[in-house]
Amino acid sequence: MMPAIETDGLTKRFDDTTVVSNLELTVPSESVYGFLGPNGAGKTTTMRMLTTLTPPTSGTARVAGEPITDRDAVVSHIGYMPEEPPLYDELTAYEQLQYIAGLRGVDADDRIERLLDRFDLLDDANERVGTYSKGMKQKTALIQTVLHEPDVVFLDEPTSGLDPRAARTVRELISELTHDGMTVFLSTHILPVVEELADTVGVLYDGSLVAEDSPERLTHRAEEEQTLEDVFLDVTSEHPAAASVEQ
Repeated sequence: MMPAIETDGLTKRFDDTTVVSNLELTVPSESVYGFLGPNGAGKTTTMRMLTTLTPPTSGTARVAGEPITDRDAVVSHIGYMPEEPPLYDELTAYEQLQYIAGLRGVDADDRIERLLDRFDLLDDANERVGTYSKGMKQKTALIQTVLHEPDVVFLDEPTSGLDPRAARTVRELISELTHDGMTVFLSTHILPVVEELADTVGVLYDGSLVAEDSPERLTHRAEEEQTLEDVFLDVTSEHPAAASVEQ
């Protein structure tokens, strides 16, 4: 099966600063890839390159088999939820989602209603998005991201601002997306979410991929069994234990 995401030497520089350096990724289809890293590591820049919003300085990448230089082709296969998702405050949630469905050329009325109900937004669907709490906006943004059932879904901190019940619903939905044949590229600071959902974890530090493996193998590759949090702290610091994880 063709990889959902494949990069070769993907690099981004802003003036003299290298934000992402020679990134090599292969993300299998129908999997969840957990993308970890401290603030400023280059995660958002990577996602923006993969979603065609930021051109790379050098290197190449394909998403759903399409080169990221072909914006129209890539966009037709993906859904992207940035950390601050684009929502129109003057629209109701229904209007927002119907607008997105129209842009995508899909008839999704039933799916809109089903997802609104699942995220406990159905009763507020005719209220303007501008009156919503941060959590309600996050849920609306997630719905619009998966509305057209894309091949590859990019999620940047999707559980940010959500109460525990809504966060659980998001985790359940992510798991279901892969069962429906989609691939999820998940960037988050919440390590238990990655540990629960990800098939593969990649850790980005200072623009470079410093560790990549399944959550289970990452936590067993050190000399002593560690949690994913321990591994993350090791490989994103100058602690000597980092070497044992990366071997």
